[in-house]
Amino acid sequence: MNLLKNYLNKIEFDSYEDFCGLKIDVPADFNFGFDVVDEYAKLEPDKRAIVWCNSSGEEKIISFGELSVLSNKVANILVNRGIKKGDYIMTMLNRRWEYWAVAVGCHKLGVTIIPATHLLTAKDIAYRCNAANVKILFATSEFDVIEHTKQALPKCETLVECMFTGIEEGFACIDSEIEKASAEFPSECVRPALDDSMLCYFTSGTTGFPKMVEHSFSYPLGHIITAKYWQCVVDDGIHFTMAETGWAKASWGKIYGQWLSGTAIFAYDYNGRFTPTDVLPLIEYYKITTFCAPPTIYRFLIKEDLSKYNFSSLSHCTTAGEALNPEIFKQFYESTGQKIYEGFGQTESTVLLASFNTITPIPGSLGKPSPIYQIDLINDDEEIVPDGKEGEIALLNSATYCGLVSNYKNDLARTNDARGGKYYHTGDLAIKDDDGMFWFVGRKDDIIKSSGYRIGPFEVESALMEHPSVLECAITGAPDPLRGQVVKATIVLAKNYTASEELKKELQTYVKVATAPYKYPRIIEFVEELPKTVSGKIRRVEIRKKDNE
Repeated sequence: MNLLKNYLNKIEFDSYEDFCGLKIDVPADFNFGFDVVDEYAKLEPDKRAIVWCNSSGEEKIISFGELSVLSNKVANILVNRGIKKGDYIMTMLNRRWEYWAVAVGCHKLGVTIIPATHLLTAKDIAYRCNAANVKILFATSEFDVIEHTKQALPKCETLVECMFTGIEEGFACIDSEIEKASAEFPSECVRPALDDSMLCYFTSGTTGFPKMVEHSFSYPLGHIITAKYWQCVVDDGIHFTMAETGWAKASWGKIYGQWLSGTAIFAYDYNGRFTPTDVLPLIEYYKITTFCAPPTIYRFLIKEDLSKYNFSSLSHCTTAGEALNPEIFKQFYESTGQKIYEGFGQTESTVLLASFNTITPIPGSLGKPSPIYQIDLINDDEEIVPDGKEGEIALLNSATYCGLVSNYKNDLARTNDARGGKYYHTGDLAIKDDDGMFWFVGRKDDIIKSSGYRIGPFEVESALMEHPSVLECAITGAPDPLRGQVVKATIVLAKNYTASEELKKELQTYVKVATAPYKYPRIIEFVEELPKTVSGKIRRVEIRKKDNE
């Protein structure tokens, strides 16, 4: 069973046009902890919520009945330390199962949770704790987290306590605290209001300090579209989104829409760097039904011999985070029989554009708009551009949206700019074709202007990705005294390829044939790795900065 009937006017749709009539009913007092987790615990307590395992061979399967109790215990841990509705806590729990107990416990209390990556340095931890007035930090004992946290603690002005998943002298152990806490939800607590802050993300930020993106308690309902109609999760199935809990992608694929739609979420807690050969056998072993990963992961997967693995349990595959190159789509489909359905959105939103289940995916296309938002392509004067013309992806602002950023914490000007005007601006450019399909061009600040031409980096990157020597690449504009800018390709080579002048010329010729000749990279630089944010997105701004020095 699932809970979708409680919130949707209709569940199944015959066409995209029919799908556009979907409406979400947002109850005035909706709370994900009580109305989803506790509701399942009451109706079907043995229903799987989490299937967790790690690279050491440990496994833990948590039902909704068990999760309801665990989250109540976390609520008591917080209340006993003086934490109340409106306070902020932060997690750095990577893929540890404790994250879900902490998140649901916070939701029940009305305590805002800030999921953060375990990769933060001491400086990052102190900045986030002080900016958001964090009271409690829940952290994994893996990697360098303990060391970085200890270095940050003297600078964390509002922090009351830090707890780790393992035993560490001078600190409470999360598991031990959960074990001894009361299983009864503290009766004195007041139910949070729908417009209260539920969740806050620090964006990874390609420039400047990260923003604090806040979502209200209606946010989980917006992810019904993400899970049911884009990821096509299966009731009583297992959905595997490859993301750690510190990123908004975890909210997209590892908790809200999935549980509302009745599927369990799968979490693989691995140490060190991602290894495709570790993950691929898990799909068969656990009978994963739906799978979602960023394009970077698919780039690694298609370099493996996928014929060795069984994908028969999979019914649907999706991707988001960056635009998907058509060559990756092609190779993955040929190897697995699974098409990759692309989606587009931001930390500030749920899925905005996607190849939904009523749409046949076209390689390289973002798909069509979600029915819960009105999405246009606009120019700098906020005028809608005609089909076939480049424009910024923008949402006509509405107070009734569930899933769009409610505010930027401590930044009223940015909040008013984003939610107070006619449009919410994404900063991403696209083109809409005659069939209503959207095609990604690039970030507004990534567009290259060379000899009067406007060149989007994505189409050049897509052309290069078709060449077998290219594992990853980033296209940027490098300064040029004659043309203003020229196209530069920064490339990470695949295995068994060596950088050379001959390979540069081969790649330049390849792009000239694959796309318009004026778009070919006049400069090619081979590197060991691309500069990226901690969330894994390519920092083209860093490449441009280096070239301008």
